[in-house]
Amino acid sequence: MPVSFLFAISSPHSGVVHAGPLTIHMYGVMLLVAIAACIALTGWRWVRWGGDWDLIFRMAVWGVGFGIVGARLYHDLTSWSEVPDAWWGPFAGWKGGLGVWGGIAGGVLTGAWIVKRSGNSVALMLDAVAPGLLLAQGIGRLGNWWNQELFGKPTSLPWGLKIDAAHRPAQYLAAKTFHPTFLYELLWDVAMVGVLLWVDARFRIRRPALFALYVALYTPFRCFEETLRIDPSKHWAGERLNFWVSLAVFIVSIAAFVWIQFASRPRRAAPTRARPLPKGPAMAVPKSKNR
Repeated sequence: MPVSFLFAISSPHSGVVHAGPLTIHMYGVMLLVAIAACIALTGWRWVRWGGDWDLIFRMAVWGVGFGIVGARLYHDLTSWSEVPDAWWGPFAGWKGGLGVWGGIAGGVLTGAWIVKRSGNSVALMLDAVAPGLLLAQGIGRLGNWWNQELFGKPTSLPWGLKIDAAHRPAQYLAAKTFHPTFLYELLWDVAMVGVLLWVDARFRIRRPALFALYVALYTPFRCFEETLRIDPSKHWAGERLNFWVSLAVFIVSIAAFVWIQFASRPRRAAPTRARPLPKGPAMAVPKSKNR
């Protein structure tokens, strides 16, 4: 038996766990864990900057809901061939199929609206939430592992991922191990969370440059990941649709980071660091002096 197969990563044979009368979809559980991690990290950062947990919870309730709607809508529009052929097909997020770009757009726009209405700084909140969003994206990929989906091309590497025959594309039925793209993204995202936290602690950041940097760090890896994946996708000029989306977003995010951090003038309404303020009605926006 080849050494690579001996050390291959196993996949769960089912994405569903039965606990008595309960049927637990592990994709949904991983999504909840990812959301909880994002809320915890964002709340910790926001409170350290002088904010309060109440705003984080309000933003999460609305942002998560509209984020899931946006993620599913993006998937339905860009991967219609993967939508189950039933009336409930477009809504079947529990079967997988949540587009990260739609989720980020829906969640961030909704969250920004909540923050704006509260009288707080949207720019500051964007930088508070950036590491948490990336952490959630990495953890959420574990749902793909449970569903045996969105894996990469066949590989004989020692860390190849075992995929059951029922989940392999027809042209790869003879292959047994594939690139574990879920693991690649998990490791990359967690590492880049560390980079974002280090940059924010070490350098003077003009808000919301950190959010732009978060997008700029994620998108090159996503371009690489798209060259590995073999699940159905629309193609243009020989590459998957999300490859081009990621490349375009990368270019825009780099330009935004350079403009915010180096070209734009500092704004008083978007401080680089918040300082703790006394609790009470007077604390509407965490404020700080530029460092």
